[in-house]
Amino acid sequence: MLYQQIARNKRRTVYLLLVFFLLLAAIGAAVGYLWLGNALGGIVIALIIGFIYAISMIFQSTAVVMQMNHAREVTEEEAPQLYHTVEDMALVAKIPMPRVFILEDNSLNAFATGSSPDNAAVAVTTGLLDVMNREELEGVIGHEISHIRNYDIRISTIAVALASAITLLSSVGSRMMWFGGGNRRDDRESSSGLEILLLVFSLLSLILAPLAASLVQLAISRQREYQADASSVELTRNPYGLISALKKLDHSPDMEQEVDNASAALYINSPKKESNLQSLFFTHPPIADRIDRLEHM
Repeated sequence: MLYQQIARNKRRTVYLLLVFFLLLAAIGAAVGYLWLGNALGGIVIALIIGFIYAISMIFQSTAVVMQMNHAREVTEEEAPQLYHTVEDMALVAKIPMPRVFILEDNSLNAFATGSSPDNAAVAVTTGLLDVMNREELEGVIGHEISHIRNYDIRISTIAVALASAITLLSSVGSRMMWFGGGNRRDDRESSSGLEILLLVFSLLSLILAPLAASLVQLAISRQREYQADASSVELTRNPYGLISALKKLDHSPDMEQEVDNASAALYINSPKKESNLQSLFFTHPPIADRIDRLEHM
């Protein structure tokens, strides 16, 4: 059951990334049609921009992410229990020992970052260290180590890059509609039915593609969380430790520091509690659903 769930989530993530590229191609075609009169040229430009964004995100420094979240690196002497738990989980997962960081915050949270296991890092809040017992801490760290082992962080950064590229192209296309698109349309007083359809498609792409990209990004993040929960149980051989930890996370206060949208998806628990309507745009699945899946594994 565990391995089937992991395999299913991996397949879904691949499908979602393919949808991302389709959205990127759609917005590229729209911009190409409005600007160049050539949808295919716009698709090529959009894919090149997406590739550049993805490469730049993959190679961003772990130190930058930690600095954005105000985390400080700790040694074995400063935080022995945390350090040894990360070391043990990394050993079981057969990955290099990640760097260990702590965030001064009373909320209960943790995250991992890095483009590969070779340059990864794990961070937890002081609030989490104060509340979690050894088994619960192992469950949380197992979850974060699973993100590293499964290369979830790389997938997440690629998703952020593609969403950013789509937003950029949509903004460029919208500006063209105001400042340049009208001139091109005026040159074609007798527009054919096909050109009208292409214009409608372009307008819908400019409006809907960024929203769709955000929803796909959220879906990828949610699938990653389910997969990391299952992988944590594989590492610890103890589902009850993570279940107990998730129950405590469910009652955690909001993080005191401001967390940007890109970093929010990295955390094991949503940094801010929102209303039911806003939950449609959560980067994390409901904790009750995560617990239910673990209990039925």
